[in-house]
Amino acid sequence: MSSTSGTSPSGTGMNNPGLNKAGLNKAGLSDEGLSNPGLNKADRSNADRSHPGVILTVTPNPSLDRTYEVPSLDRGEVIRATGERMDPGGKGVNVSRAVSAAGRRTVAVLPLGGAPGALVADLLDAQGIEVAPVPVAGATRSNIALAESDGVLTKINAPGPELSSEEQELLLETVREQSRDADWIACCGSLPRGLAPSWYAEVVARAHAGGARIALDTSGRALLEALRERPDVVKPNAEELAEAVGRPLATVGDAVKAAEELREMGARAVLASLGADGQLLVEDTGTWFASARVDVVRSNVGAGDSSLAGFLIAGGSGPAALASAVAHGAAAVQLPGSVMPTPADLDPAAVTVTAEVPVDRELKEPVS
Repeated sequence: MSSTSGTSPSGTGMNNPGLNKAGLNKAGLSDEGLSNPGLNKADRSNADRSHPGVILTVTPNPSLDRTYEVPSLDRGEVIRATGERMDPGGKGVNVSRAVSAAGRRTVAVLPLGGAPGALVADLLDAQGIEVAPVPVAGATRSNIALAESDGVLTKINAPGPELSSEEQELLLETVREQSRDADWIACCGSLPRGLAPSWYAEVVARAHAGGARIALDTSGRALLEALRERPDVVKPNAEELAEAVGRPLATVGDAVKAAEELREMGARAVLASLGADGQLLVEDTGTWFASARVDVVRSNVGAGDSSLAGFLIAGGSGPAALASAVAHGAAAVQLPGSVMPTPADLDPAAVTVTAEVPVDRELKEPVS
């Protein structure tokens, strides 16, 4: 094992005349963002980094993911799969896979146990991803995804092992050790049994003390607890955003207001996935909306994680990073299973970004 010690985010906004095209260069950054003097200084300084640091991912509840492609899902019937894949899973793991596919260095910190855990490590090793494993007594969970031909996805997620107090401390210590060279730390996914909802908050506090930036992709109480430590960016989907503010979302404007509330609660920036409608970025320098044309949806497994990877690869701030996020997410939904896109899979011309957010637009998938 190569180790180190210790719903679609795309949209259909291309035909909206109010949207501005934002192309991406080979580094995943917007050419517009590099040349347009109207873009913020933070966005341009992110683009100028010649020696970007490692992107560390933390996945407290990883999985072995099996994805089956089926014509349709009929209860009580024998269904013959038309394709199948087995991939290392977990939101942070997927971020590492997407970062690695883009040619950036990443280290994945994750607890691993049993035969499924060994297989996850082998699969990551085969993809050339550095792993900082934390041995645990319980077996790593196995998840199943059924991807229908019309793009509908049914997922069955196992709960995962319970971590002992010793395993919890070892996980925290491994994150601390590996974060020394990290530019970003992406903490992603659900917490396994045994970890308190405040666990991510502790990781954020320790990371900031060490000078690293934190991206957080979780939900529920774990998200709310972590907000008090001011994570640099949080990445909720529409359902998680609605849950965090305690009210439904019917329009893009509703999502903007909810994201602004998360910033008031402590998030320095909010990157919100709105399913087929697109994505929002709300930060202190401005608010932007982005979407992309998608021809065929094959699977949205890991698409949001690919988006987060694209955002961090492009600097993690401003419209260029948002364009990169949407390009990566749109590419991911057009690939089978949880395959992560490479630069060759990206279609920058399909991406649009605008500061003129369509606040009155009704969401295709409203959250009640």
